Amino acid sequence: MLYIVLVLVLAALGLLVAALITATSLWAWISIGLSVLAGLLLVLDWLRRRRRAKAAEAETAEPAGKNAEEDEAADDSADDAAENKDGEQTALLPKTGELDEKSDTAEPDVPGDDSSATETTKITAAPAARDGDPVEEQTLPEDLAVVSELEDEVVVVDEYPRYHLTDCGWLDGRDTIPIAVGEARQLGFTPCGRCKPDASLAAAHR
Repeated sequence: MLYIVLVLVLAALGLLVAALITATSLWAWISIGLSVLAGLLLVLDWLRRRRRAKAAEAETAEPAGKNAEEDEAADDSADDAAENKDGEQTALLPKTGELDEKSDTAEPDVPGDDSSATETTKITAAPAARDGDPVEEQTLPEDLAVVSELEDEVVVVDEYPRYHLTDCGWLDGRDTIPIAVGEARQLGFTPCGRCKPDASLAAAHR
């Protein structure tokens, strides 16, 4: 295309020189026509080159888009596989509640041994006082400060709000539940006024 344009330009230049020498306007008009034709050919060539460049860019962009879609699909499949694997592992592991239930029921009851039965009893809060409860010990403030930090074992009776020493006479014939004295106080249990556990434990640790 450029060769044709070059030939037309040279021809237009030659006709222009001839028109000037011979003073003929016809050669001048032909020279102008050839120049316009060369310009149109240049514009057409530029448009064709631009169309080819756009087509090449589209072809290079399309494989890149396909690769991106393939990578995204591969990432999604990897995420799905990881979720399925995590779900299988989670299904194989028992729930926390099931572990607690198994641990609670794993220990067999031994006839005549009350300690195994009382250790599995869960204490959540002290019951309210009622008729027949022993009076509450009036703990001194200095004794209370000592007892609240102790881990010494006292015993409680189900459905009664007091905690006792193990040798308390009020416990005769009753099933007891061992518990740390500090924990008993945190749960709301109060000391027995008969065996006075707070005074005894505080005196033993001074």
